[in-house]
Amino acid sequence: MMWAWLRMVLVVAVVLLPGGFPLLLGYVAVRTLVNRWRTAQEAAHLAGQEASLRDVLSTLHFKELVRDARAAL
Repeated sequence: MMWAWLRMVLVVAVVLLPGGFPLLLGYVAVRTLVNRWRTAQEAAHLAGQEASLRDVLSTLHFKELVRDARAAL
């Protein structure tokens, strides 16, 4: 429920504020990074290894951010 409210506030901010687009891009980047981090931790836990933030960041691509931005809106 919280994500729905935050999404609605961000849509209004993008429409009304001149700096809304970077705010939306930051939101999508953080949301994608958190999802990737959780997935990497689960996979590393099953393999008996440790997940690093550097590995997660190295696999993140801009086209995935765009895809997640479209899905978020």
